[in-house]
Amino acid sequence: MRRVCWSSLELHPGTVAGSRFSANRRCVFFVAFLLLASLAAPPRAAAEAHEFPAGNNSGSRQLTIYGSMDIGSARPLIEHYQRLRPTIAVTYHELDTLEIYSRLVDGAERGEPTADILLSPAMDLQVKLANDGYVRQYTSQATAAMPEWSQWRREVFGFSFEPAVLVYNKTLLAADSVPTTRAGLQALIENNGEDLFGRITTYDIERSGLGFLFLTQDALRSEEIWSLVNAMGGSSTRLYTNTAAMLDHIASGKYIIGYNLLGSYAEQRAEQEPNLGVILPDDYTLMMTRTAVLPALAKEPRLAEGFLEFLLSKEGQTTVAGMSGQYALHPDIEGDHTASDLRNTVSNIVPIKMGPTLIVYLDRVKRQRFLRQWQSALRSQ
Repeated sequence: MRRVCWSSLELHPGTVAGSRFSANRRCVFFVAFLLLASLAAPPRAAAEAHEFPAGNNSGSRQLTIYGSMDIGSARPLIEHYQRLRPTIAVTYHELDTLEIYSRLVDGAERGEPTADILLSPAMDLQVKLANDGYVRQYTSQATAAMPEWSQWRREVFGFSFEPAVLVYNKTLLAADSVPTTRAGLQALIENNGEDLFGRITTYDIERSGLGFLFLTQDALRSEEIWSLVNAMGGSSTRLYTNTAAMLDHIASGKYIIGYNLLGSYAEQRAEQEPNLGVILPDDYTLMMTRTAVLPALAKEPRLAEGFLEFLLSKEGQTTVAGMSGQYALHPDIEGDHTASDLRNTVSNIVPIKMGPTLIVYLDRVKRQRFLRQWQSALRSQ
């Protein structure tokens, strides 16, 4: 297997990578590695394509989106966008983060048109797509109005701010036993082995790009995270690729507690399920930025730009904050479900920084080493 390339070449607005795609063929081996890793895991639900017909079919055009947001969160954004642009039809492909990445690279390597815009919380995979020349730059008043830290090289654009949280079943875990730190979670597991055996859940980092991102960021904070993973392995922790499934099982009582779940979904679900509790850890709370990128081989690049403009506009960001359960990033949006609200209410925020350091663990050798450590920790007891 050839080594993955790490080029710093930038694309200019409106340009396509051209010869970069042939030079980037070595990156297909990275995709193959991801896919081989996923084949060893249990099958997941099939990807879904959701159709949003144009309100005015006269001369309608088709926007294609690859995204990992569940349809309940994506629908308000898409429908609001279509109210502003009624002649545009939208197809939203609901995919896991690794599949978003691999579909784009696979299509680009064949020289085929891909999705018009990708929406993913796996910041590392999105940055890698930019780093390897699969996306294009874009600049406008809307991008300039967003915080500088939420963008990278005018190619990766953050549009929401979301915490990684603990979620627990209030009817099964007494209030005085609820852990508020990672050390507290480890102690809870070690002191209640029989009661918690098979009743803890977290991301399967071999199949979930977001789960991999969260755990690598944990490991960068402290090597002590492996003590927690060891404890989770000893309790036969159950692994999933998405937060929704984990929330379903915690709410039903099948599982008692979940680690590193996506906070926007958890808080939205907790409003509907009174037996769900959400904890933003006191030791530190990782904050992920959900991002958008514009593929270089998009079939409808102008439509993609229009959707990005909407996502980053005050109107779109208000929709993010008010309807989709995520946290808006726009500096002029205040109130609940905004980045400013999180900063005012959470004392120990650790934002995951956008940039090339995110892709360190995506190097084939480093990724394999990290996954071996994960597998060993889960089997340690």
